[in-house]
Amino acid sequence: MTSGERPELIRARLMEALAPCEVEVRDDSHLHAGHVGAREGGGHFSVRIVAERFRGHAALARHRLVYAALDDMMKGPIHALAITALTPDEQR
Repeated sequence: MTSGERPELIRARLMEALAPCEVEVRDDSHLHAGHVGAREGGGHFSVRIVAERFRGHAALARHRLVYAALDDMMKGPIHALAITALTPDEQR
């Protein structure tokens, strides 16, 4: 998998698992050049996801849902992931 394919795969996985009304994936890998994870091929990404599925869940539970959707990617293609997980009401 090329680095350019990773953001789209992350987006597709989140869309399938959480049916968000909004999802943005940003590749921040260039900001971490030389970092050990970057040298080993893992990317650094930021995700902003808005989903009804997060309603009633605390931040930690929301992050767990995101990590579960990306499970196998967290063991290689993704070295670090910054998550902003909101309900539709919270994004306003």
